[in-house]
Amino acid sequence: MVKNKYCDLAKEKISGAEAVVRCLIAEGVDIVYGYPGGAIMPVYDEFYKYQSEIHHVLTRHEQGATHAAQGYARISGKVGVAIATSGPGATNLITGIADAQIDSTPLVCITGQVPSNLLGSDAFQETDIVGISTPTTKWNHQITKADEIPEIIAKAFYIARSGRPGPVLIDITKDAQFELFDFTYKKCDGVRSYEPFPKVKKNNLEKAAALINSSKKPLIVWGQGVLLANAEKEFKLFVEKTGIPAAWTIMGVSAIDTDHPLNVGMVGMHGNYGPNILTNKCDLLIAIGMRFDDRVTGNLSKYAKQAQIIHFEIDPSEVNKNVKTNVAVLGDAKDSLKQIIPLLNKNKHTNWLKEFHKLNKIEFDKVIKNDLFPQKKGLTMGEVIKEINNQSDGKAAIVSDVGQHQMIACRYAKFTKSRGNITSGGLGTMGFALPAAIGAKMASPNREVVAVIGDGGYQMTIQELGTIFQTKTPVKIVILNNDFLGMVRQWQQLFFDKRYASTEMVNPDFVIIAKGYGIEGKRVKNRKDLAAAVEIMMKSKTAYFLEVCVEKEDNVFPMIPSGSSVSEIRLE
Repeated sequence: MVKNKYCDLAKEKISGAEAVVRCLIAEGVDIVYGYPGGAIMPVYDEFYKYQSEIHHVLTRHEQGATHAAQGYARISGKVGVAIATSGPGATNLITGIADAQIDSTPLVCITGQVPSNLLGSDAFQETDIVGISTPTTKWNHQITKADEIPEIIAKAFYIARSGRPGPVLIDITKDAQFELFDFTYKKCDGVRSYEPFPKVKKNNLEKAAALINSSKKPLIVWGQGVLLANAEKEFKLFVEKTGIPAAWTIMGVSAIDTDHPLNVGMVGMHGNYGPNILTNKCDLLIAIGMRFDDRVTGNLSKYAKQAQIIHFEIDPSEVNKNVKTNVAVLGDAKDSLKQIIPLLNKNKHTNWLKEFHKLNKIEFDKVIKNDLFPQKKGLTMGEVIKEINNQSDGKAAIVSDVGQHQMIACRYAKFTKSRGNITSGGLGTMGFALPAAIGAKMASPNREVVAVIGDGGYQMTIQELGTIFQTKTPVKIVILNNDFLGMVRQWQQLFFDKRYASTEMVNPDFVIIAKGYGIEGKRVKNRKDLAAAVEIMMKSKTAYFLEVCVEKEDNVFPMIPSGSSVSEIRLE
């Protein structure tokens, strides 16, 4: 690694604001997303001076800055950075910070604050952002003296990226930004009492290996922890050596190819029929880098009660939180898998795997065939994703928002490259996808990035078209428009006697709006026009907007009703 020129320098007297920018450069930050204002203006003045070394992207809303930083982090594996002023600027970051916290995304967010002598006086644009953000951050801190800046920022990056990643917020008073001090910078390599990487215990590995080697009907359920640990290679070796069917959470997909013969699909509320049903028939459930979220488990009192549970997990607080484990393997997934693979027997579970295939055939006939090869006149969301697959060869990154389109995208998108699925998982933030796609494309300019969004979520952050326009970021935007808040409408149809309360949307002309931002676009209503329209979009060298008008009252199945077990999943 090339040593940064701002690390370990001899002392030099500079302002706190300049120190902030130098610290970011020292940490290898090349892009910052943000929105200026009075309390952070000194730092922005330094961005102007250092613009050849660090690029600031002006989003149209501070929430857009955090989501863009999330997209950047999720596809690159690096720390995303967002910056805002005090008061409403700072509070507008909170949704993205909360999203990053629950989805384990490494962010460093920097906010300006009123001068320290005005703290607590209800000054103009003063909010207690440290107090507000405490429940939604991995760590936060307020800086009131310039000489604190290097140490605190170094600590922030270390905490954000180490162990189970997460967001960190640093609040800096305006007087600290102006204050001069003797600057030096040294990266942080440890924090007292913070142990981000638990040491893998050999006896737990041996216990886990014994269970795996003796099981007859084992099932792997993996999550984003495999991706966060960069353990894709080790995970594939683990799966192929043991021959165990492996299913994924929506945050884990793309760790191995979706067409891998041992990849049996998605678990959870709208997951695949086979892995959900057979969760309650397996004799061993091996959870790797996942946290037994309620959308995965359904009714916990009926979840995998017949099975022994092995949990590979980096965060001790997640072990036994929702599901009681027989063996917990604490540690980084890459390290844990590397150590357990030599202890495992080469195996195949041919007859067990056939049970997944039988159930998959049932799901195909009742659900998948109708989603991907519909006989109805109107377009389905599934066939749009299928067409994107056809023209991207599984190499594109799909950035989805929240709702029916998200579940369809997660179910049907094909991935042959890791870190391909970027979505809001735990918080379920509508408005996530458009700005997250901007960040993802900037982090990975040579990879096709396609944002798949519903007409509802799109309008929550539609202003970020201005960011695309100004930065000329060539993202591809697909709106699956059913003129409804589709997921809520589905529940209203199934459980509230079709009382569609406040879910029908009267939408504007999205194509005209896109063109107003200099983005070419097209609206598709007929099946015969879909393939050509997707081809034009995928071949475009600039940003492109595609609106597909889909069936208004299509539902996403399979579905586990609220309060039901995974084995009570419905196909219709």
